Amino acid sequence: MKNKFVNVEDTRISITELMLPSHANFSGKIHGGYVLNLMDQIAFACASRHSGTYCVTASVDTVDFLNPIEVGELVTMRASINYVGKTSMVVGIRVESQNIQTGKVNHCNSSYFTMVAKDENGKGKPVPGIIVNSEIEMRRFLKAIKRLEMKKKRQDEFDSEDFVANNYIKDLEAYNVKIEL
Repeated sequence: MKNKFVNVEDTRISITELMLPSHANFSGKIHGGYVLNLMDQIAFACASRHSGTYCVTASVDTVDFLNPIEVGELVTMRASINYVGKTSMVVGIRVESQNIQTGKVNHCNSSYFTMVAKDENGKGKPVPGIIVNSEIEMRRFLKAIKRLEMKKKRQDEFDSEDFVANNYIKDLEAYNVKIEL
């Protein structure tokens, strides 16, 4: 795998699916869990295509449902590799819905799935590097690095044995929380 690199363009994948009544929740909108299932599928397909091997979902970051999806709309998901580590990849996914009758397109969700390549024994397997060809691809790669750094910083700060709850009480005063330690 050493010195192998793939263009971001070659990692792009998309799927389009008609949203059916069986996909709806009790309020008549497409169930968020169904959308997440589709997102996981496209993340798997994108990461597996890039790595050439089986991949598993390690984490999902920033799932914001921006606009509801209606029964009868077409949902298109576009994914590409935004970042690669040694055995992991961050797959960026954009979800859009389209009203078939009006043609109106809504951005419904953007999310980042961290996928890990696995070998036949379930161990992490090295993945090809990524070739960045545009400023937007560079920005996506850098944003992924920043999300990873912030996640590590948050874990280090709050999962540490040195954590002292009383040091944070003042930080919580502006929030809808009552502290009774």
